[in-house]
Amino acid sequence: MGWPLRMFVPGEIYLVTKRCIHGRYLLRPSTRTNEVLGGVLARAVRLTGVEVFAFAFASNHMHLLVRAPLGNLPRFMQHLATNVSKKIGLLTGWRGAFWERRYSAEPVLDDAALLERVCYLLAHGVKEGAVRCCEEWPGLSSLRLMLDGKPRTFPWFDWTRRSNSSELSRKRSRFDDQWVHQEELALTPLPIESLRERAALLRFLRRAAAAIERKAAGTYRRVLGVAGVLRQRPQYRPARPERKPRPLCHTTLEALREEYRERYRAFTAAFREASIRWKAGDFQAQFPERAFRPFLWPSAPPAQLAA
Repeated sequence: MGWPLRMFVPGEIYLVTKRCIHGRYLLRPSTRTNEVLGGVLARAVRLTGVEVFAFAFASNHMHLLVRAPLGNLPRFMQHLATNVSKKIGLLTGWRGAFWERRYSAEPVLDDAALLERVCYLLAHGVKEGAVRCCEEWPGLSSLRLMLDGKPRTFPWFDWTRRSNSSELSRKRSRFDDQWVHQEELALTPLPIESLRERAALLRFLRRAAAAIERKAAGTYRRVLGVAGVLRQRPQYRPARPERKPRPLCHTTLEALREEYRERYRAFTAAFREASIRWKAGDFQAQFPERAFRPFLWPSAPPAQLAA
């Protein structure tokens, strides 16, 4: 069975998820891992103009709430995933494929659903029984930036500059301070009218964290703790939990869900019709806006292109 078709709308917010191969703990928190992840994320945001509202890096996957006004979410994710795999792969001594499969991205269609997704990200580490409090999670997350309301600076390890340096300098570690320049990461404020004032946002975050921690306290008598999380081996392969089907979108309103479903059906039908013509050699076939055309193996150019 093929992958679901991508239908990205520039004005919509997406919950993006990407998981490490085999569920291994390749993103296990450490000071250096958090620095590298922050630098890669900050640079990807600066280069692409993608807006980040919230994010959470667990030991074996990452979640981001993002919006791409320029319609370039794939470019953002390519930069993020490629650099994380190269840099964290070197840190952990992991060779080969780093990510399990392509990322998922589901649109978040209303304010209530957006707040639910923010709470879902805040709960990482607590809902799995790793730590007691949201702020205790030692991995990189947006909670600190949301509470502080200030940008945060991370190091970007510029390996291109290293490769262009002298042979003597290239003997230095790829994570030497000589190759660092700083990248600033600032969150985009949540586009929710009731949370525009800083005091209202802080109240929401504290109430959400308290509710998450109360629920987890009733589920886990003991937790792994910060020290236990930091002791985990990045190459460890945990037992895989039962897979759940991905939702088509996130919304609390059935009318919005049905409207999005109809939009997606129309997009899919138009794409398939154009794809059939494209594969038959009709390179004038009209695909839906921002659709990704099917790959074709090179052959003799058609007449309309050779002319």
